[in-house]
Amino acid sequence: MFVTVWTSLVSAVFFALALKLLHLFHFISWKPVGFANRWGMEDSSTAGKWVLLICLLFVIAFIMYLVMQFVTSVPAVFTSFVIGLLLAIVTEWVIFDYPAEAASFKKLSIPFIVIVILALRFIFETAAFHRREKIVRQSK
Repeated sequence: MFVTVWTSLVSAVFFALALKLLHLFHFISWKPVGFANRWGMEDSSTAGKWVLLICLLFVIAFIMYLVMQFVTSVPAVFTSFVIGLLLAIVTEWVIFDYPAEAASFKKLSIPFIVIVILALRFIFETAAFHRREKIVRQSK
């Protein structure tokens, strides 16, 4: 459980920093903490919104780690690519409310998709590695 918590925490912090850099350099046009305004947190500090985002990302990463720890039959490279691509596309479609047409794919942020896939690859590979190590230790 120790590795799960640390992997999830590192992943959440890395992803939050990556989102901040993507927004800073205008690779994404939406604000990563903009969801807090819809939740009635307009008066909260920016740091509080980022802490909330990191906590939400931590919970998501923790759940993904636990689920993917038991999926060892499919390579982590494939699952992280497919799930990351779908997750990034769905996230931007929800944020921008894009129509379901081919022209909408040109509006998606490629750097955002890459960061999502990279974070998921980190989580999935770590989960698969530690699961294999646990099996080896139990067989001795």
